[in-house]
Amino acid sequence: MIAPFSLQNRTVLIPRGKAHSKPFSELVARNGGIPVEIPLIAFHPVAASEKLLRILNELHTYNWVIFTSNVTVETFFSFFRNSKPSFRKVAVIGDKTRASLEERGVKADFMPEEYVAEGFIDEFLPQVKAGEKILIPKGNLARDYISSSLKKKGAIVEEVIIYETYLPQDSRDKLVQMLSDERLDILTFTSPSTIDHFMGIVEEYNLRCKLEQCIVACIGPVSKRKAEQWGLNVHAMPEKYTVEEMLKSVAKYIQTGG
Repeated sequence: MIAPFSLQNRTVLIPRGKAHSKPFSELVARNGGIPVEIPLIAFHPVAASEKLLRILNELHTYNWVIFTSNVTVETFFSFFRNSKPSFRKVAVIGDKTRASLEERGVKADFMPEEYVAEGFIDEFLPQVKAGEKILIPKGNLARDYISSSLKKKGAIVEEVIIYETYLPQDSRDKLVQMLSDERLDILTFTSPSTIDHFMGIVEEYNLRCKLEQCIVACIGPVSKRKAEQWGLNVHAMPEKYTVEEMLKSVAKYIQTGG
């Protein structure tokens, strides 16, 4: 656990959507921070297209189904309200994704030690044989690194978009006000999409100067690269890519004089 009060009563931006922000906020509060929930990302399922319906009906023909987030799991299962999907093998990235799957009665057959696409591929490729069918349900902004790497190995990969990512309109005004009043001390980012949405607002309202005193933390290297592309100085990033470890890295930065 993080040492109590190590966040020193500083305000912490919680960028996750309402459905996933509560555990994050509770963790911040337990460890001396003041959580400020401003969802920078939300999701809604796509309409069930002919392609998606075909895939759902043929699910048993895929050697592997890969879930990269708990949102992907939740959305995928929402298409099976009156039945339960049948998988051959399932691979996941991250503890939260695995837990979401297990809550629905499905055990993951593979999970990498490193919770990013690059680490997943390094560990997963030895499991894959040429000619195997692999399904990757994903959001509309997801990278294609996993699918392209698997195709190079000779796998038959099918990707299907099952949800779309958007910026909640209610968050815009709140973020502008909080930044204008310099009431955010720690900015935490859990995905490249949250950074794009955040910085889009910052640029639109000319608020970049309001970020100078903020501590910027990213959950992993992909988000860190995105932040740096926007010109942000990232002060903290954990070795293990979880919210708790990210907050630990922030606490360490604060304790060393940040």
